[in-house]
Amino acid sequence: MAKARRLGGGATVLRTARWGAAGALAGTGLVGLLLFALGREHVWQALGGGLVVVGASVVLGGGLGFLFGVPRVRGGAGSDDPPGSYAPNTNLEQVSDWLTKVLLGVGLTQLGSLGERLHDLGTALAPVLGGGEAAVPFAAALVLYFLVFGFLAGWLVTRLALPQALTETDQALDLFLAGQDRDRHGDKVGADDLRVRAMQQLGLLGGTAERPAALAGQLPPSSGAPAGPEGVVAEVRSTARRSALTAEQVRALFTDGSEGRRIQALALMQGDPALADLSSVLDAIEHPRSDFEQYHALLAARGLLYRLPADGAQRLRDAVARQLVDPRGIPYGSDRSWLAEKILSRLPAAAVLPEQPAAGVPVQPDAGGNS
Repeated sequence: MAKARRLGGGATVLRTARWGAAGALAGTGLVGLLLFALGREHVWQALGGGLVVVGASVVLGGGLGFLFGVPRVRGGAGSDDPPGSYAPNTNLEQVSDWLTKVLLGVGLTQLGSLGERLHDLGTALAPVLGGGEAAVPFAAALVLYFLVFGFLAGWLVTRLALPQALTETDQALDLFLAGQDRDRHGDKVGADDLRVRAMQQLGLLGGTAERPAALAGQLPPSSGAPAGPEGVVAEVRSTARRSALTAEQVRALFTDGSEGRRIQALALMQGDPALADLSSVLDAIEHPRSDFEQYHALLAARGLLYRLPADGAQRLRDAVARQLVDPRGIPYGSDRSWLAEKILSRLPAAAVLPEQPAAGVPVQPDAGGNS
């Protein structure tokens, strides 16, 4: 634990150092532009024109850096890497190798025109900075400085952030497609579970913070379930219809008292609604031992929607609605709130009946004389 804490602290320091270095480089160039503009006759013109030149250089350099940093998709053939994963782009290494060979082949004598090109660039941009001889080299230096800065920034951001973003998006898409497939096969609970996980992958929903670690050891390693409590629940849910347990035994498993057994019982109810017990599901929704348990109680309720009588549907509606409006209940924007709102949208609307008069009390006529 202490080692992980040290590693996390080191990553934070490194991240801070990177942002600090980027800020220092950008700040140095902008301070130089400000000092140069203060010495010109038209300060605001020079400063505004210089900022436009800076912005154009950063955008151009960043675009080039993005092109060189876009990751490649691994094919997976003949490699240990999984198909669809992303490998770093090596174009920059190839271009560096080509430039080295060109410089060695052509020779340094051909670099003499570089100064002339930079002078032409500075001359073209000098009027934007107020004109004059001093503006020519400063304009050329400003373009080079922020062009290189934009290139490095664009390349680093693309290299570090884009592969992770693409991988997470691909994983979310796979989860959505798997959910659609389960929906077509009639597994509504498993489909909604996969949709929730896909939206969590994209950052659209908050997750359940508490997950009982005791669940992870309740299946044999050969079961093929994914690691973690979610994998255990998915494995139990998939085997529910082949289980020899009865509804009474599942209810007894839930009332055992331990959180792990309660969640196992809820997973069995998710996999086979015939094993479900509405009272147990309502207890887990209204008095959960953890957020994780309440989440799976809502999934179990999702599988019961079309099997409930009218009074059962009303009890479920009331329990879910109370948890949504309770400040200590289901938080807005979480995976549980998404499931709760979906359950409420699929339950029949509660009928509002007029209040019946007590026995022996006469009905008062309305203004029109009708009783």
